[in-house]
Amino acid sequence: MDIEKNIKELSARLSYIKDIVAGGDSDNLRILEGKFREFLDREPGLSPPERQRQFTQLEDMFIFLEKKLDAELSPMDKVRIVRHPQRITLKDILENVYDNYTEIGGQDEYSIDPAMLIARAYISRKRGDKVVNQPVMVIGQEKGHGEEFRNGGSVKPWGNAKASQYMKVAETENIPIHAYVFTPGAYPIEDYPGAAQQIARNLYEMSGLRVPIVACFSEGGSGGAEAIGLADTRLMLSHGYYSVISPEGAAAIESGIRQGQRAPAELIEKCASDLKITAADNLRMGFVDRVIQEPPLGARPEHYEFFKTLRTEMIRATDEIVLQVRGVKLLRAMALRRREGQAADVDSLQVFWGLTPVQAERLIWRRYRKFRDMSKKALIDNSSVAGRFFSQASGLGWSVFSYFRHDFLLPLRKSVWRAVEDAQAELHLLKRKTITEPLRRVRDKLIRRSIDPEKQQKLTELSCPEEGVCLTDGGWNYLSPQAREDRAVTCTNAASHGCMDMWAPDLFGDFAGVCGHCGHHFSMEYQWYLYNVFDPDSIMEFNAKIESGNPLAFPGFDEKLEQAKKKTGKKSACMTFEARINGLKLVVAMLMAPFRGGTVGTAEGEKFIRAAAWARRRRLPFLAYVHGTAGIRIQEGVNGVIQMPRCTMAVRRYIEAGGLYLVLYDTNSYAGPVASFLGCSPYQFSVRSANIGFAGPGVIKETTGIDIPPFYHRSYYALARGHIQGIWDRREVRKNLYQTLLTMGGGNLYYR
Repeated sequence: MDIEKNIKELSARLSYIKDIVAGGDSDNLRILEGKFREFLDREPGLSPPERQRQFTQLEDMFIFLEKKLDAELSPMDKVRIVRHPQRITLKDILENVYDNYTEIGGQDEYSIDPAMLIARAYISRKRGDKVVNQPVMVIGQEKGHGEEFRNGGSVKPWGNAKASQYMKVAETENIPIHAYVFTPGAYPIEDYPGAAQQIARNLYEMSGLRVPIVACFSEGGSGGAEAIGLADTRLMLSHGYYSVISPEGAAAIESGIRQGQRAPAELIEKCASDLKITAADNLRMGFVDRVIQEPPLGARPEHYEFFKTLRTEMIRATDEIVLQVRGVKLLRAMALRRREGQAADVDSLQVFWGLTPVQAERLIWRRYRKFRDMSKKALIDNSSVAGRFFSQASGLGWSVFSYFRHDFLLPLRKSVWRAVEDAQAELHLLKRKTITEPLRRVRDKLIRRSIDPEKQQKLTELSCPEEGVCLTDGGWNYLSPQAREDRAVTCTNAASHGCMDMWAPDLFGDFAGVCGHCGHHFSMEYQWYLYNVFDPDSIMEFNAKIESGNPLAFPGFDEKLEQAKKKTGKKSACMTFEARINGLKLVVAMLMAPFRGGTVGTAEGEKFIRAAAWARRRRLPFLAYVHGTAGIRIQEGVNGVIQMPRCTMAVRRYIEAGGLYLVLYDTNSYAGPVASFLGCSPYQFSVRSANIGFAGPGVIKETTGIDIPPFYHRSYYALARGHIQGIWDRREVRKNLYQTLLTMGGGNLYYR
C-alpha cells in the first residue's frame, strides 16, 4: 500500500468536499478535517499494521460523510459540482467510454475552438466470436481540468460552426452522434458567424439530421446547451444542471442590481432552487429521458465504474433509437428492457446503427413529435372544448383542401399549361418566320415609320409607382400617442449630425418617428405596424386565449404577469394573426416588447408553432415581426429554453414545405429567439436603428470582462456581419414587405 499516495488522495477529497458544500455542513466538516489532521500528526510514529487500520477507519469516515452530504445537496451545490476543476470532462469520457478515438476539427482557435471538442470514435461490441467496431461522432464542450484557454466550456461561434459541420459529416457517413453538454453558456460574441445566428443554424440542421442523436447533459446553460442538445434521446447526469440561465444571472435580474455588483448568496441559492434546474426536476418535467446516477458528490476521473455505467447508457440509448424506427424490433427491444444495467449484455446485443432512407424519415418525424410534446403541461389554454375541436377540424380541413388544390390539381394544371405554352411558342415562331417577318419587311420598304411625339415622351419619362404599393399622401391609419404631446424632441444624433429639434406632432405623426435629417428611428408602438403596414380591417387574430403562466410557481411572478396583462390588454408577449398586404394574405407572429420585454415562454412558443402550422396548411407566407424581445423568459426555466428547438423545428417543417418565412427585427432583439427560430430564417431584415444580438452590453461585460464598442449591436453591423439581408426605413416597411412577397419564396404559396 502506497500510504503517501492514499493520503494525498484523501487530502484532495477533503478539499473537494469543502469547495462543494461551501460551509453548508460545517460541523461534520470540522470533525472530518480534525480527524484527518490528527492522523497526519500520528502517522509517522505508527507501525504499518496500525497505520493501515487507522487509515481504513479514516477512509470509511470519508465515505460515510460523502454519502450523507450527497443526500443533502442543494441545487446550488450541484452547480458548484459541475463547475469544479475535478469534475469529469469530455476527454475523460473519450478515454474511458470509447474503445478508440481520434480528435478532429482543425489546428487552431479559429478552426476548432478549444472549448468545442470533436472526435471520431469507436465502440467495440461482440457478435458471437466476432468483434465489431461501431463508429460514432462524438461532439461536446471541453472544459478541461482548470485549463483557462478552453474558456470554461463557453464556445465561440466558430466552435459551434465546426460542430455543425461534423454533424453533417456524421449524416453523410450514416453514423450516430453522441453529444456531451458541458457548458455554462455560449460565448457572447457577434463576429461572424455570430453567437446567436450560429446556434440558430445548429438547431435548424440538427432538427433534420438523418442519424440517431444522443445527448448527455452535465452542465446545460441556455442557448449554449441547445447548440448541440437537440437529440432523439436526452440523458442527464444526476449531479448536473440544465437551466435557462445561471443562478447568479437570475439573482442579478431579480434583485435589479447594477452592472459590476453581485447578488446576495442567499438570493442565488434561492434562485437555483426556484428555477428547477436539477436532473430530478428536468426528468419530472419531461425535458430529459433518463438520469444517470453518479457517485456521491459527483463523478470525477478516478470513478472508473461510473464510466462503465455511462458507456452502457449511451449504447442502450443509441440502440433504442434505432430499434424504434425499424420494423422488426420486438425481441431486441425486449432484451434492452430486460437487461437494463447489464453492460456486458448491451455490448453483445446485435444492433446495426445505420439507417435506411425510410427509417431516417421516420426518425425525423419522431424527433419532431418528441419536442412538439415538450412543455405542453405548462401551457395555459383557455379555449373552450368546442373551440379546440373547431380549430383541429379547421386545420384538418385546410390540410385536405390544400392537398387537393395545390398538390393534386395544381401540378396537373401546370403540366397542361406547360404543354399549351410549348405548342403556342412553336406556333408563334412558325408564324413569325413564315408570315410576320416577310410582311414587316415589305411594309418597312413602302411606309416610312414615324414615332408619335406623345408616345415618345411617355417612353422617356419616369413612370408612377403602382397604386396601393406604398402610402404616397403621407397619411397614416394609426398615429402614435406621442404625436399628441406638445413638445420639442432632440434627435439622438444631434451632436454628431447637426440635426435640428423637431416638434413631436410632426416627428411622431407625419414623419413616423424618423428624423428628417439623419434618418434616426425613434421607438414606436407595435400598433403603428399593425394598422399602417397591413390592409385596414384585414387582421384576424387566432389563438388569443393561450396565455402566459407560471409553470414553476416562481415566487412573485404571478403578480408581474397580471400587471403585464392589464397594462397591454394581451395574454402573452406573442400575437398571432392572419392579415393582408395589398390583398396578399400572410400569417404573422408578432413579439411585443411592452409585455415583459417580449420574452418567450411556453405560451409564446406554442402560439408561434401553431402559427407556422397554420401558414403551412393554408400555403401562406409567414412573417415573424419582432417589435422587441429580451430573450427567453427566465422565470419559466427550461420550459422557456425548450421553445428554442421546438419553434425551430416548426419553422423547418414550414420552410421544407415550400413556404416563405420572413423575419423583421425592430427595437431590441436579443438572446434565445434570435439564436433559434428567428436566426434560422433565410430572409432576415431589420428596421433601421434596431439592435440585434445574442447578449446585451451588460451581459457581455459580466461574462467576458470586455467593454464592447458603441453601436456594437446596431442593425448596420448585423448587416455587415452577414446576419441580416437588408435594412428598411420604417415608412417603407409596407412597400418592402409587399415587394418581398412578390419576389421571394417557393412555389408552395397560394399566389404562386
